[in-house]
Amino acid sequence: MNRWPTKPLGELLKVQNGFAFKSELFNEDRKGVPIIRIRDLARGSSETFYAGEDDPAFVVQNGDFLIGMDGEFRCYRWRGGRALLNQRVCRLQHFSPEINPSYVFHGINDHLREIEANTAFVTVKHLSSKQIANIEMSVPPLAEQQRIVALLDEADELRKLRAQADRRTAALLPALFHGMFGDPAVNPKCWPTRRLRELGAKVSDGPFGSNLKSSHYTPAGVRVIRLQNIGVGCLVDKDRAYISPGHFDSLRKHECLPGDVLVGTLGDPNLRACILPPEIPQALNKADCVQIRPNPEIATAAFICWLLNLPSTLEMASGMILGQTRARISMGRLAELVVPVPPLPLQKEFAERVTEIRALEAEQATSRHRLDALFQSLLHRAFNREL
Repeated sequence: MNRWPTKPLGELLKVQNGFAFKSELFNEDRKGVPIIRIRDLARGSSETFYAGEDDPAFVVQNGDFLIGMDGEFRCYRWRGGRALLNQRVCRLQHFSPEINPSYVFHGINDHLREIEANTAFVTVKHLSSKQIANIEMSVPPLAEQQRIVALLDEADELRKLRAQADRRTAALLPALFHGMFGDPAVNPKCWPTRRLRELGAKVSDGPFGSNLKSSHYTPAGVRVIRLQNIGVGCLVDKDRAYISPGHFDSLRKHECLPGDVLVGTLGDPNLRACILPPEIPQALNKADCVQIRPNPEIATAAFICWLLNLPSTLEMASGMILGQTRARISMGRLAELVVPVPPLPLQKEFAERVTEIRALEAEQATSRHRLDALFQSLLHRAFNREL
């Protein structure tokens, strides 16, 4: 086994925190220099802008390595153009000549995965620049670094191709909805219209305030569906929370059952929906998570779900979004949204096609998980001198 020397990351490059820009410097008229926040890292672009002059110390360029200090620990190569570095985002730059930047990139992500795994039971995960600077990085000869990078890049390219195919499949459902029903904002097929509340046998928000607090959460029990669990068309089955059966009995009017549509009315996007799957036989929706139990004589869950996931529906509801710091759509306003309602047989046909596409997505997910496992195995072996 090779005995490569190790060095702290802080000796191999510069680790720099972002700057806490004052809120009055932010604007929405798309003028000035973009500011990178944690939420911008994964999508590779920023929508928050700074109207003042540049601060060269915090200017980020394409290709810079950035790490979000809260939530998911991952290193990103920035591709969003020239921008400014906001607080709780860390930048890595000024690499030592003895280190290949791509080798560092892969190595950091391997270490961050281990750090995140070791903080799995922490409610809110945080990193510090000191933790990053103290990461011990093995430093093999540059030729060996390049060999490792070539292997990892090849495996990563397979994951990217899989992701591209997955994105195409994900675009099928909105396209299918438009093809069968038309744009709901225009209603080109002149379907009759109803208020959204009329499509549901039950429309209910989750419990507010002291009825459901984080202190009520238990290691097991009845599942609580929170905003972070509601994705666009899918339940995000991570960051699980539960309450005891006894506490649930006091909140039973908020019970959610498989087939209910769960709507997130706060966050990004401001309107998104999924269907509670049969794997969760009973749940409770939290505040700002609206439950719609379809009226089977009027609408299917698949129709309601994908109606609410369309950008044009969000545009229709834009006048209902209130609040400056935490913009949300209240259940009462959402329930009054007027939407076109196609014939039930056509909705059922749509639901059948959704099931077929979901089956295809499940097959692709299996392939994606295998590729991810292969890549993580190679990554771990590479930085444990086993590759």
